[in-house]
Amino acid sequence: MNPKLLFWVPAALRMGLILAGLGVLWFLFGAMPALAVATLAMSVLVFIQLGYLYQLSGWLEDPQSAKLPDGWGAWTDIFSRLYKLRRDDEKNQAELTEWLARFRQAMHLLPDGVVIMDDVLFLEWCNPAAEQHLGLTHERDKGMRVTNLVRNPDFMDYIILGRYDQPLTLSFRERKLIVHIIPFENRRQILVTHDATETERIEEMRRDFIANASHELRTPLTVIVGFLEIAASEDLDAATRGAHLKLMTEQGHRMQNLIEDMLTLSRLESVDYPMRPERVDIVKLMGQVQRDARALSAGKHEITMDVSGPDVMGSMEELHSAFGNLASNAVRYTPAGGRIHLSWQEGPAGIKFKVEDTGIGISPEHISRLTERFYRVDKSRSRETQGTGLGLAIVKHVLLRHGGTLQIKSEAGKGSSFIVCLPKTAIASKQPELLLG
Repeated sequence: MNPKLLFWVPAALRMGLILAGLGVLWFLFGAMPALAVATLAMSVLVFIQLGYLYQLSGWLEDPQSAKLPDGWGAWTDIFSRLYKLRRDDEKNQAELTEWLARFRQAMHLLPDGVVIMDDVLFLEWCNPAAEQHLGLTHERDKGMRVTNLVRNPDFMDYIILGRYDQPLTLSFRERKLIVHIIPFENRRQILVTHDATETERIEEMRRDFIANASHELRTPLTVIVGFLEIAASEDLDAATRGAHLKLMTEQGHRMQNLIEDMLTLSRLESVDYPMRPERVDIVKLMGQVQRDARALSAGKHEITMDVSGPDVMGSMEELHSAFGNLASNAVRYTPAGGRIHLSWQEGPAGIKFKVEDTGIGISPEHISRLTERFYRVDKSRSRETQGTGLGLAIVKHVLLRHGGTLQIKSEAGKGSSFIVCLPKTAIASKQPELLLG
C-alpha cells in the first residue's frame, strides 16, 4: 500500500471516531458538554503530541543513549521508522569501522609509502612506509606542508612543474625512491613512494656480474684463439707448439673453473635447489680439505690441521666447497714457506671452522667487500694464482643455507684468519641411527 495512505487512512479513521463520539455526546447531553469534552480531548492530544515532540528532540540530540518511546497513532510508525534508521545506521557504522580498520591495516602493511595531502600539499595522513621513506611522523607533521618536510630540489621542481603523469626518481635519505603524485577528488592528492634501492642494487650487481664474467672469459679465449691462429698460419717447432699448447690448456682450465663456480653459485641461489641435510663426517671432510690444499700447495707450505669438534647436519658437498675455497685461498695468497692451519672446534656459541695463514694479508678497507662476486684486492695477483673471484661469494651463500656466518680478520703483511661459525642447532645427534628411523 502507498505510504501516504498508510499514514492518512488510520488518522482519518481516528478523527472520524472522535467526531462521531462528540456527535453522540451533543445529541445526548447538549452542545456545552460536547464542546467541553472536545476541548479537553484536544488539550490531551496536543499535550501528547508535545510530549512526543519533546522526546523526539531529546533523541535527536543524543541518538545513542536516548530511547525512543513506542508512540501512539501516527507516532508509532514514525518512531518505528526512526528506530529502523538508527539500527541500519549502527550496522552501516560497524561495517564502515571494520572496513576502515582493514584499510588502515592494509596501508600499514603496504611496502610502498602513501601520503594523503590536500590541494595545497598539507599533510593529512601517511602510512609507516612513507614515514620511513621520507622521514615523516604522522602525529608530529600532520597539518604541515609536505614541501617543507621533504627538502629536495628535484622534489620541489616536480611539485612546481606539476607534471604528475610521469613518476620522479629521487635520491633521498640514502634511498632510491620512485615518487608519484596522483590527484583525486577536488581537493586531495596522494603521494606514493616506492623504495627501489634494493632493485637498483640487484640491477647493478647483475650488470657488474655480466661485465666481469665477460671480461674473465674474454682473456683466456683471446689467448686460445690467438695461439690457434698462429698455429694455423705458421709452422711451429715442437718446443714452441708445446709451450702454446700448455698455455692454452691452462687458459682452458681457467675458463672451466670459472664456469663451474658460476654454475655452483647459481645453484646455491636457486629456490628450486633446496638443501637436503645429511650427517657430515667432519673427520672425513677435514681430511679431504687438507689433502686438496696440500695438492695445490705442492709442498711449498706447511699445512697443519686440528679437529676436535662434533659432526654436523648439512650438505657434505656444499661444506666441502666452502671450506675448500677458504683453504685454497690461503694457499694462493701465502708465499712459499708460509704456514696454514685448519681447525674445527666446538665453542659456547656453536662450531667454528678456522683457516689461519701467514700470507700477504688484506687491508681493512677491502674486508667488507671480499664476498662480492669478482671482487679482488689485487687483480694482477689473482690472475697469477688462477682465482675466479667467486670463491668467497660461494662461501657466503653456502653459509646462508646452513645458518652460519663468516668472520674475517686480517692485517696487510701479517696474514689472515677466516672463521666460519655454525650454530649449535647444526650439531648432529650422537645417535645417528635415531635420525634414520
